[in-house]
Amino acid sequence: MIISVIGSSNPATEEHVELAEEVGRELARRNVMVVCGGLSGIMEAVCRGAKSEGGTTIGILPGRAAAEANSYVDIPIVTSMGYSRNVIVVHTGQAVIAVGGAFGTLSEIAHALSDGIPVIGLKTWPLTSNGDGVDINDSIIQAENPSDAVDKALEAASLRNNHC
Repeated sequence: MIISVIGSSNPATEEHVELAEEVGRELARRNVMVVCGGLSGIMEAVCRGAKSEGGTTIGILPGRAAAEANSYVDIPIVTSMGYSRNVIVVHTGQAVIAVGGAFGTLSEIAHALSDGIPVIGLKTWPLTSNGDGVDINDSIIQAENPSDAVDKALEAASLRNNHC
């Protein structure tokens, strides 16, 4: 199984970095591969955590060189697509865990939700209304901590796989 982890490159808060690193460790302990944007901040933290537990990491890079990947990426995928690669990041995983995040993360959340990919939020963007009266409060599955986020991501991914 592959789970996408998304969040800010820089500046990522120390709290978010610690959460992402623990998410990476939890995923690796459960033999789940990590896919992310492959750069710094949350992406580097989740990869570092996964590698510390012997996990496998995939980085979907925005630029033209594999050397842009953080040092914890096992499989760098060079896209030359800039932010357009966000679609690939979220579609590669069976579910998405969002840790913190800036506008790039928000775009990834939107791509995932609009395509029916479950999103688990760990101190990430709150969604309250889409402006047309449709309540979207429950669109992001909220997690209390990294272990809870991984539990919920794996459950959502299994349910999604059973319905595909």
